[in-house]
Amino acid sequence: MKIIIINSSPRQNGNTAMMCEAFRQGAMTATPSPEINTIHLNDLNFKGCQSCFACKLKGSARYGKCSLRDDLTPVLEAINDSDCIVLASPIYLMDLNSSAKAFLERLCFSLGSYETGYRSLAPKNIVVVTIYTMNTAEPLSPTSAMDNADAFLSHIFSKTHRLCAYDTYQFADYSKYVIEVFDEAQKSKRRARQFPQELKKAHALGAKIANRPLPDACLLRHRIGDNA
Repeated sequence: MKIIIINSSPRQNGNTAMMCEAFRQGAMTATPSPEINTIHLNDLNFKGCQSCFACKLKGSARYGKCSLRDDLTPVLEAINDSDCIVLASPIYLMDLNSSAKAFLERLCFSLGSYETGYRSLAPKNIVVVTIYTMNTAEPLSPTSAMDNADAFLSHIFSKTHRLCAYDTYQFADYSKYVIEVFDEAQKSKRRARQFPQELKKAHALGAKIANRPLPDACLLRHRIGDNA
């Protein structure tokens, strides 16, 4: 099994990265061990969709493929050959962060056709996991933003498996920052109690996905006639 983990957070050791690592460690319990590649979008030089529509041209060799050439190009190509992709994003301004949005534009628009039924052009039904981390509590979480991202990924590949970490601990030392609307003691207590459980869920999902045999969902689409 080939797994690609996409971490869109600018912090490589923050909450989002920790959730990704927990998933990776869970997946590595599989026998044989899967091939896992973790990509930090913040390390890449890339843009979002430029609305060139080259991926929609009739008779083009690039039909269904993003024609922009930058650091994201090999990542998009590798995804088509993967069995599972994990998109992990922190929530900024009640939405996925800008790197995750730019990545989704490039990935989903090129593989989402304007053919009848908006047929997916993905070569196979890849397993998709989404991970969202946020400073807000669950009742205030931006479910519409997460639902929107998951809907596009589900249409292109397969129904997503979602993991969330809520009410995260943002600062190593709260005393250094002007923070009047959050109670550090409550944040710390919540992190000690709940974040390990969220990491455990990520680990368990990684193990579950990587330990199962490659399912029919990973067969080539034209072999199963899937135009969803």
